Amino acid sequence: MPLDTSIKSVLIIGSGPIIIGQACEFDYAGSQAALSLKDEGIKVSIINSNPATIMTDKVIADHVYLLPLTCESIEQILTEQKIDAVLPTMGGQTALNLCIEAEERGIWEKHNVRIVGVDTAAIEKTENREEFRKLMVEIGVGVAKSKIANSFLEGKEAAQEIGYPLVIRPSYTLGGSGGGFVHRKEDFDHALSRGLQASPTHEVLVEKAVLGWKEYELELLRDGNDNVIIICSIENFDPMGIHTGDSITVAPAMTLSDRCYQEMRNQAIKMMRAIGNFAGGCNVQFSVDPATEDIIAIEINPRVSRSSALASKATGYPIAKIAAKLAVGYNLDEIENQITKTTSAYFEPTLDYVIVKVPRWNFDKFKGANTELGLQMKSVGEVMAIGRTFIEALQKACQSLETNRLGLGADGRQSRNLEEIMHSLEHPSWDRLFHIKDAMSLGVPLESIRKITHIDKWFLTQIMELVSLETELKRYSLNNIPTDFFTNLKQKGYADAQIAWLLGNVTEDEVYNRRKELGIKRVYKMVDTCAAEFPAKTPYYYSTFEDENESIVSEKKKIIVLGSGPNRIGQGIEFDYSCVHGLLAAKESGYEAIMINCNPETVSTDFNMADKLYFEPVFWEHVREIIELEKPEGVIVQLGGQTALKMAQKLHENGIKIIGTSFDDMDIAEDRGRFSDLLKQMDIPYPLYGVAESAEEALEVAHKVGYPVLVRPSYVLGGQGMSIVINDEDLEKAVVKLLRNLPGNRVLIDHFLDRAEETESDSICDGDEVHIIGLMEHIEPAGIHSGDSFAVLPPFSLPESVINDMTEYSKRIAKALNVRGLLNIQFAVKDNKVYVIEANPRASRTVPFIAKAYDVPYINIAAKIMLGVSKLKDFKIERKLKGYAIKEPVFSFDKFPEVEKQLGPEMKSTGESIRFIKDLEDPYFRHLYKEKSMYLSK
Repeated sequence: MPLDTSIKSVLIIGSGPIIIGQACEFDYAGSQAALSLKDEGIKVSIINSNPATIMTDKVIADHVYLLPLTCESIEQILTEQKIDAVLPTMGGQTALNLCIEAEERGIWEKHNVRIVGVDTAAIEKTENREEFRKLMVEIGVGVAKSKIANSFLEGKEAAQEIGYPLVIRPSYTLGGSGGGFVHRKEDFDHALSRGLQASPTHEVLVEKAVLGWKEYELELLRDGNDNVIIICSIENFDPMGIHTGDSITVAPAMTLSDRCYQEMRNQAIKMMRAIGNFAGGCNVQFSVDPATEDIIAIEINPRVSRSSALASKATGYPIAKIAAKLAVGYNLDEIENQITKTTSAYFEPTLDYVIVKVPRWNFDKFKGANTELGLQMKSVGEVMAIGRTFIEALQKACQSLETNRLGLGADGRQSRNLEEIMHSLEHPSWDRLFHIKDAMSLGVPLESIRKITHIDKWFLTQIMELVSLETELKRYSLNNIPTDFFTNLKQKGYADAQIAWLLGNVTEDEVYNRRKELGIKRVYKMVDTCAAEFPAKTPYYYSTFEDENESIVSEKKKIIVLGSGPNRIGQGIEFDYSCVHGLLAAKESGYEAIMINCNPETVSTDFNMADKLYFEPVFWEHVREIIELEKPEGVIVQLGGQTALKMAQKLHENGIKIIGTSFDDMDIAEDRGRFSDLLKQMDIPYPLYGVAESAEEALEVAHKVGYPVLVRPSYVLGGQGMSIVINDEDLEKAVVKLLRNLPGNRVLIDHFLDRAEETESDSICDGDEVHIIGLMEHIEPAGIHSGDSFAVLPPFSLPESVINDMTEYSKRIAKALNVRGLLNIQFAVKDNKVYVIEANPRASRTVPFIAKAYDVPYINIAAKIMLGVSKLKDFKIERKLKGYAIKEPVFSFDKFPEVEKQLGPEMKSTGESIRFIKDLEDPYFRHLYKEKSMYLSK
């Protein structure tokens, strides 16, 4: 069936701000779906309250509504726009819940809007645990023994009937919220109460726990003719008991027998067909008994999920794009395969490589948090790596994590504490993967590790091989390593820096030069979805060590954009938004735009976004060799946050041009000491400060500048390691901890301006002119990280003299730092005197917020200025904001109920929303002002 021509306009519901359990994978899905529908001539409207995403950008949709995700907002849109259909499957659980609420209120029927892409009856069947269990029994799919409970008494009766261990699964929640395992009767009451409270319907499923079983996922697509295809099989490295969002996952499945896989496929297709009559995407999760290969169904999600983004990047098959076309009438065989351009979308991708996803956590931001992993998701982001083998991909994933690891160990950061290691194996946290290798290195038998972790023996054998290789490598010196063995090390994912560490007294560059002498070079393979059975047209590549290089270098002038790596607190989706605009600006300026990034959730790693995508770690060795191959005009580091900025020094030292602000000028701003010296020369006020490299020096500085003091390291993002201290004892502890965690760094000690207001400016400089993008006033006082503060645009209570000083200082600093592109400055205002706290000559988390508030494509403008193809005078900038815009931070403290929610200089928010008000009499603003800024009225 071809396109349903009665659908002229579609509303896509977004997922709102980034929270743990619902991250930027839905920004990717919504963006893909919108572009896919626009290709068909359909007008697309989007509702989403997140200003940091590309999804809420005009390049994606015809109409963008930056409104709260409520039925009132839906009514407003439907009154203003003629909407024929709503697509709620691209915005996670938030979008589905809003769609159901609007349906229950009769809003869709009132405005004659159809729901496409899902059947709301299907949502009820999948989210209601008892309905799901009954349906599975009815169609002959195995499920764990379970009972539904809507009260405390029913839950106790269910537990008595089923027996321990148990799992509590609340209905209608996201990211496993409120769920958990119960091993002992004494712990049940608390777990049951938490689950009942977490469920919006006060309902939980009390289920027999299948601890130690293996966990798998299948991604499916179904069309209106009831054709179903399996896009990808995904195997969890971690067994049942850890939320799939917190599990290391591998694609395709590695340890399934063909019989079991075929049975799993058949059951998944049966499940998808049973839950309702709809066309779109679906994710199914299974558990498999490792001894018998008995299969039970865990859950089915009739929407795009976190795994859909991973499967899309893993296979090159754009699930959200195809699902959107299916939702408006097309069948699979009527849609062109985006990769080959010659076959249809009605085919199942074939992988001749291995994908590994490793989650990224930020437990350091939640002091005192329970870091043990379980049914409730706790990770804030993830990385994906592609290799020819599992172990190569696993090592590349470890290099992508931004945790200062060079791979899976072999970097001097391994643990030698056997007691700590064995506890970690039994109580999994973010570092269990590394401790498995550490245990093997200490001689713990593989079978003992398997019994404790329940991880499949095949995976453990692969890691054990690394231990053997490292033992063999230590027999050689750099100059006598056999070429075959050296090649084998590289094919197993070892970085040059790891080999250097293992050899000792050798540098990374020496290892790099030696392997080049031996002709061991990185080559690039195309992600083609069909194992090279058909010619592929897509420029999507990963690296390995073989003979044939499939990445053909063009004659065009090229620009490389370095991505921001995994999402984490302090560096989120706003930097991916910036990178996407950098790519678009480079293409519009006549360059071939090349992207390097390793985050599967993001729009920047969509193979349609860049002229060429290298899905690789943003890790020096990988970046270096791509640059050597492509020979770009330069590299953009200003848009990818701290991940890309950290590469600037290496690029500078190797004579590679940095596009925009130079390395030295960026370094002045990053080095807090050098920057304060610059302010002193310019006679711009700043808090008294000093730099220390030891606790003794820190005490001297603190006595000189006066308590309270703000203690912080140089070269960090998101306020990492910052603290405010009021005496010598606390200062000494803070400095010792910083220098231990960030060796080689220097500590900056500022006098803290107590009870000061905090403000910000963002600007663009082209070398001659400076344009102030926006001035913001924070609701919270100085001392609360800017990312955790409510920011109001434009300022609402600052005197004109303060605004003039902020503007003047911004312009002078931009000129002094020779900024080409973006500059963010943070100020403290006390007694109407403006002090400069810090300056960042790069994209900031506030630029997307300002761009959306004023409806001006500021990142695109800045990128063209960085590229040197435009000046500020070339742009006609018209701001459209009437009233005020407020940036609202969003937190995920519900995942860590044991953690104190006190905010301070270290950022803790996971995302943000935008809210518009007409004037300062708005009730929302008056409440905010009263509750959040009592200090201002004193």
